[in-house]
Amino acid sequence: MRSTPSYRMRRVNEAIREIIGTALAEDIKDPRIGFVTLTAVETSPDLSHAKVFISVYGKKADKESTLVGLRAAGAYLRRRIGDELPLKRVPLLEFVYDSSIDQGMRIDALLRSSEKRDEEEGGSAEREP
Repeated sequence: MRSTPSYRMRRVNEAIREIIGTALAEDIKDPRIGFVTLTAVETSPDLSHAKVFISVYGKKADKESTLVGLRAAGAYLRRRIGDELPLKRVPLLEFVYDSSIDQGMRIDALLRSSEKRDEEEGGSAEREP
């Protein structure tokens, strides 16, 4: 079970997310990096590591390509973070695909198919307790 990050850690995580997002939009022109959304950043308590959760629009190959491009840009992104944040230690960046959106879409599709099946089987008949 993960503990809830402190206010300071939440601010650091959000600042790192913003810096990486700005760098991706303005500076990094790697063709491997597709349409990417940074969903969250989680840093270790000692700031030695940061997991950067991403969501990518596209096929599985696009997701893998984007991860490769982001890993290649890691040193540049760390330098940007070090330049913009007053941290004693700049975390190593680990880019991780955030599958929560895919899981949510799968659950939504299951719910829709269940509702459709219920309608086909007799509508909204009341269930017995």
